[in-house]
Amino acid sequence: MPYVPQDVLDRLANLEREVRQLRGRAQIRPAMDQILHGDVTIGEGGRLIVKDPDGTAVFQTGQTPTVGDYYTTMFRDDGVPAFTIGANSYPDDDAPSQMVRMWDRNRNIIVMDDYYSDEFLGRPWMPVQLHPTERQDYGGTSYEPAWVGTTPAHNAVLYLRTSTYANTGGGQARVVLTHDGTETTLDEWDCAANSWTSRTITHPLDGLRFLSYFTLRVDHRNKSTGQNVETRLFSAYTRNTFTEDEAPDVPLAVTANALSAEPLAAAPTEEGA
Repeated sequence: MPYVPQDVLDRLANLEREVRQLRGRAQIRPAMDQILHGDVTIGEGGRLIVKDPDGTAVFQTGQTPTVGDYYTTMFRDDGVPAFTIGANSYPDDDAPSQMVRMWDRNRNIIVMDDYYSDEFLGRPWMPVQLHPTERQDYGGTSYEPAWVGTTPAHNAVLYLRTSTYANTGGGQARVVLTHDGTETTLDEWDCAANSWTSRTITHPLDGLRFLSYFTLRVDHRNKSTGQNVETRLFSAYTRNTFTEDEAPDVPLAVTANALSAEPLAAAPTEEGA
């Protein structure tokens, strides 16, 4: 015959055993170190912060507590940033929204997009191809190229430094940029006689897009017949913008496309007419 509890003590012993079983099962949980299905959402100003054993943050993403922008930062284990999106690399960081930067171990930015121009690479600075011609040392009075080359546009601002020597009568030099069949004289200047005339040209690449090809020429000429002029090139590269005024003008085609992409306004209803 089955055993049937006969008294209150037996009943209490059974209840205690069942409570212990329930309590033990309540402590058995699946591992909390994996997410096998579904999404993890952090919203309303939250952040995800990963720290190494000594408490140094090595990864952060979310909303900045001060600026309010959304950012992502990967740090080295000494707290130095390695890769950043947005403006939370340092407390006084004022980078534009969603600016992308890569940092070296000495806190220098080695790769970034441009601060003031949405179109171009900021760093690294890229060389411009300019090659000497047989007229680098020239005896004519009409303009001829001393240096010429074709380069894709990587950075927003062109930097060029030259020096021209002109004999008796002096000379002239100019820099001409050609893009899509259109020639633009970026700078033109006189060169004094019997001396070297140095020139530095800093010019935004107006009307170009990232990786658009452009041709650059350094032309020179003599003002007097039977004389000689020589132009040397010291620097030719593109760099990031230093001020907002250096940001190149957006190409007209890009502006037109942006305008055509804007949604049309809804027709007014009778109530809102």
